[in-house]
Amino acid sequence: MNDPTPVRFGVIGVGIIGRQHVERLQSDASPAALVALADANADAARSVADDYDVEAAASVEELLTREDIDAVVIAVPSGFHADVTVAALDAGKHVFLEKPIEVTVEAADRIRAAEQRAGKILTIASQRRFAAENQFLKRLISEGKLGRITSATVEVPLWRSQEYYDSGAWRGTWKLDGGGALMNQGVHLVDLTLWLLGEVEELYAHTGLLAHERIEVEDTVTVTARLTDGAQLTFHATTAAWGNLPIRMSLMGDAGSIVTEDERIVQFRSRDEHEMPEFGNVDIQLEQHLDFIEAIRTGRTPLVTSA
Repeated sequence: MNDPTPVRFGVIGVGIIGRQHVERLQSDASPAALVALADANADAARSVADDYDVEAAASVEELLTREDIDAVVIAVPSGFHADVTVAALDAGKHVFLEKPIEVTVEAADRIRAAEQRAGKILTIASQRRFAAENQFLKRLISEGKLGRITSATVEVPLWRSQEYYDSGAWRGTWKLDGGGALMNQGVHLVDLTLWLLGEVEELYAHTGLLAHERIEVEDTVTVTARLTDGAQLTFHATTAAWGNLPIRMSLMGDAGSIVTEDERIVQFRSRDEHEMPEFGNVDIQLEQHLDFIEAIRTGRTPLVTSA
């Protein structure tokens, strides 16, 4: 990270999430340089570019041809991810892609094929891995300090108003959102669970649309699964839980158990009385941004990959 030459960025997609990336790229904590923005709506790109005092490209295609851009952040609706990401990789750009990777396996495979073809760095937004507490969980499990993991429960109880779904025509559609409480909101905890515990062997699920109207996808899902090592998992995600409840993860092993709420560890018991360190505040979005830039500069694999 001591390389004085900044990685030069473009941002594609200037909605709420895209603008958050713009702010991060322009912050003093970022060693990157933001060059230009683009959006399918050129007027929207120009308006946001004026707000942040950066350049607006006339089109996404024009931005991808620019030789003064090394990497792009892609923050377009999920069902457009493959088309834009494949074009960016084929244009020789490194890509920071917003979650989820895509809405179908076929589309995700197109992205992975382009990544292999281009030989560029691709990362997917999964910032919860960068929380200090989750890094601690990863070490505990990897070092066997919880013993054999026997079971886990994950709860993602969120509230999204009807106005949220009505605010964008793509929200809550199979074609562009790809799913509801699981694919959009719960996907971060899906990623974290698989990163910590490994792959799923068998899975059963129930879904329902219980508190919203005019959307095609679920607002509530419950999952039971068996992992490849035999551990049992229950996973619940909803956007129909009013009341600002915490996101909760419980990991239970035969030598220890640990519970987190909104990343913070609220219970930790271990047979061998392992100590828990103190955790500082971490800007997890910024940490993933910095990890991506370091991967570009050094050629190493980023913490979050397309696999």
